[in-house]
Amino acid sequence: MTGSDAAAPVLSEVDSDTFTLEVTARRLVGCDIVVLELASPDGTALPPWQPGAHLEVNLPAVDGDVMLRQYSLCGDPLQADVYRIAVLALADGRGGSSYILDNVHPGTTVRVRGPRNHFPLEDAPSYAFVAGGIGITPILAMARATAAAGKPWKAVYLARDSQRLAFGDELMALGPDATMWTDEEHGRFDLAGFVDDLPAGTHLYACGPGPMLDALEALHSPDSTWQLHLERFAAITVDTSCDVPFEVVVKSSGTSLTVPPDCSILSVLRKHGIQMEYSCSEGVCGTCETDVLEGIPDHRDAVLSPEEQEANETMMVCVSRARTPRLVLDI
Repeated sequence: MTGSDAAAPVLSEVDSDTFTLEVTARRLVGCDIVVLELASPDGTALPPWQPGAHLEVNLPAVDGDVMLRQYSLCGDPLQADVYRIAVLALADGRGGSSYILDNVHPGTTVRVRGPRNHFPLEDAPSYAFVAGGIGITPILAMARATAAAGKPWKAVYLARDSQRLAFGDELMALGPDATMWTDEEHGRFDLAGFVDDLPAGTHLYACGPGPMLDALEALHSPDSTWQLHLERFAAITVDTSCDVPFEVVVKSSGTSLTVPPDCSILSVLRKHGIQMEYSCSEGVCGTCETDVLEGIPDHRDAVLSPEEQEANETMMVCVSRARTPRLVLDI
């Protein structure tokens, strides 16, 4: 899976916020994850980042659009000259992982943007981490930083089988507070027992499959003595049967558009020639976050925290709608 590429492809440029990195290493971990190391072509230091951050990779244009994909940084923030990301091979994905796995090798240059962080590690007296599958990528950086800071922590890394515990050796190297667990060997992990043992004030961070995150949400209640932070890779299921039309006003031009029940704000804006940055179209990446100047959004994303959603200052226009008849957006 590794090797040099004499005709290294250059990925599409998007805007002035992007910059070029070179792939300096590539290796297969587990059965279906490729790890890429990226560095500046001239060896200069890279923009700093904190655990939970992701890097946005710009892939070749499809149907006139640039394909943007987000990958959590899973290296060490103290290593200033290299970024590390992990790409999961998805046979039924949207094309991003297939392109990277087939075309990106040591020597390839890529256009990226970031790092950005919608999943920051907050200060707390103690921490707990739950990672499922490829969800280990942001969790690994968090556990590494927490262990280095000498804070109390514990972590569990869940997967179907041992071949999918791609970063198990790195997590276990952080100390005895890490556990690896596979369904194949041990059966279903007891999440309820895990959270029952958390000291008061613990912040629990989790990333992985939707059912695992849903189970943790069900275990967390307003009177829980621990705090829950989630990062999702898939959209939240929302009942759309009662959706109604509403008006969106583009602040810069004054243009007023009607958003039908079966269309997103994003699709309506693009249909009328208004360019918006977007990627997942499912409310999980944060690329299309837009400031709200008037009106109240109906938040349906998995990026903004409950506090950020309650503030109603921004919204993800790919999935969120309106609770008021009219929204004015800072576009």
